Amino acid sequence: MNRLRLLALTATVLVATAAVPAQAQDVPYEGFLCCNLRTDGSWISDINYADSGKRILPAGTPAKVTGYGRQRVHVEIDGRKQAIGNDYSRNLELAAFAKRYVVTADPRVKLAGYPPQVREAIAAAKLMRGMTREQVLMSVGYPVTSENPDLDAKTWRFWLSSFSEFQVTFDERGRVAEIIADPATRNLVVME
Repeated sequence: MNRLRLLALTATVLVATAAVPAQAQDVPYEGFLCCNLRTDGSWISDINYADSGKRILPAGTPAKVTGYGRQRVHVEIDGRKQAIGNDYSRNLELAAFAKRYVVTADPRVKLAGYPPQVREAIAAAKLMRGMTREQVLMSVGYPVTSENPDLDAKTWRFWLSSFSEFQVTFDERGRVAEIIADPATRNLVVME
């Protein structure tokens, strides 16, 4: 009888543990912003629009994931509460989405090893020919998965605003071959 109770209790614990979402097990954790992200002081969207009044939080900024809400990851950055909104990448589970944007390895370590002109472009949130995929991500953030489901794709689509799309095309080595945009957008995203 004790053995049956033990088995029943073990099964109950296993079911209860399985019911806890994986994301609830991943908080809090501390890390660093993966990439340059734009904030209005309380909200960071995964589309990373460059609306007026937004400032850039540089790649490598210390961040602490404190919890999850409806399509958002609650973070603390510089002692201030903010949320990273999963507005356009909802096919990612929230814990995976959080780990995309708040990474445990400081990207500034890799950034320090890049050539000076690449470091300058990333600091300005701009792109240049010859950048690697990783450098593009650090500079302008992740392309949203609703439009870019495959990070190995030849072309990534980004937006500075609802009407300012730019596309980054990679060569066979995974380096930026071309940046396609209207002239005004190009001036804002390309470092020549």
